[in-house]
Amino acid sequence: MKKEESFSLEKGEANQELDDDGKPTRTGTWLSASAHIITAVVGSGVLSLTWCLAQLGWVVGTSFLVVFAAISWFTCILLTDCYRSHVTGSRNYNYMQAVKTNLGGRKYKLCGIAQYGTLVGVSIGYTITSSISMAAIKRSNCFYKYGHDKECHTLNTPYMLIFAFIEIIMSQIPDFHKLSFISIIATIMSFAYSSIGIGLSIAKIAGGAYPRTSIGLPTRTDISNMDKMWNIFCAIGDMAFAYSFCAVLIEIQDTLKSSPPENKVMKTATTIGISATTSFYMLCGLLGYAAFGNDAPGNYLTGFGYYDPFWLVDIGNLCIVIHLLGAYQVMVQPFFAFVENWSHRKWPESGIVNKDYTVGCFRINSFRLVWRSTYVILATLVAMIFPFFNEFLALIGSMTFWPLTVYFPIEMYISQVKLRRNSFTWIWLKALSFVCLLVSLLAAVGSIRGLVVSVETFKVFRSMS
Repeated sequence: MKKEESFSLEKGEANQELDDDGKPTRTGTWLSASAHIITAVVGSGVLSLTWCLAQLGWVVGTSFLVVFAAISWFTCILLTDCYRSHVTGSRNYNYMQAVKTNLGGRKYKLCGIAQYGTLVGVSIGYTITSSISMAAIKRSNCFYKYGHDKECHTLNTPYMLIFAFIEIIMSQIPDFHKLSFISIIATIMSFAYSSIGIGLSIAKIAGGAYPRTSIGLPTRTDISNMDKMWNIFCAIGDMAFAYSFCAVLIEIQDTLKSSPPENKVMKTATTIGISATTSFYMLCGLLGYAAFGNDAPGNYLTGFGYYDPFWLVDIGNLCIVIHLLGAYQVMVQPFFAFVENWSHRKWPESGIVNKDYTVGCFRINSFRLVWRSTYVILATLVAMIFPFFNEFLALIGSMTFWPLTVYFPIEMYISQVKLRRNSFTWIWLKALSFVCLLVSLLAAVGSIRGLVVSVETFKVFRSMS
């Protein structure tokens, strides 16, 4: 009887209340994992791709998009095998724990700084993006009502506060395992607004829009060669940001049933997620560039706010807001869990930290309520101070791409398989990591320079759309 029970728990069968490690049974599948990935990937990044192509041209821009997709897929496949220890078979519940198991304590701390710094940055970026989309709805309706000659500028700050209020409520969802339904809704929304953007681009092209585009790097006379170079670096960072889900891959994998093996299911989900999002990225970016040309706006869907049908543009921007409400939670839940797990270990006897209260059908924890609400408020405050869409996304992308998407997965793979130093595979993996480091550094320099220039002329809490 004990053997049968042990085997059943190990397989993670649905009729068992506990999993193989004594924790509640996981119920995730390839479908829920794919939804989490698409929710995390297709976020703010898709909206900036048209602008990126306007800085890089058809060939270079498309090539970078394909390369980033291929590298992200390859390193994520490596990362899925780091979920369980190769020695003991025990689970690593998060990215940091996987790094600690495979690479040791010092790199574990560096990973924590990179991962949680990135997740904080992404939550700020999503706040900025959602406010721009909400403001675009009001602005397009203003154009429809008063005509296109009226400027209809709208202050973004109130919309950031609305977004923050909703996130304070949603942040009380206790953990990643309760997000599947929200991720599925967010995934539907991401496909909806991407499809609307594609449709509007096709309609604009069919309507006789023949903007100037470039096969190679665009030649521009309206900005200096130095500004052009900085924009190119920033565009590369934006493209890197478009694939910044590696930071939560292990956390997503930890929601999967243990049978079939989590790494096999996660590889399937990763392939589906990246393939689907890259297809939409290509369609949105390339068609958007064909519609707007070298004068493409930073956020391509808000660029349609000047044109009819205004109601379709409004639906697209509403879908963005709904998607980002869910994506915010997918990206920030690991950071919430890290702080709360540390607090439980630090104050094991504290009722405020450890005791839950039942209010109707909800379970409320005092510490979770105060800490998560404070976080959302602080993130919103930073978004109000630095509401610069493209530059901020590029900075997050540069911070994320090399350490979390490339360096740690490669180093963990080398450690796991005990790859011989200076062997052919070791050399090309190290070379890939070094090249990606250079790309991240260039993107970081470009984004920081863009932020500095933007701050010089910006009035705090006066961001306008």
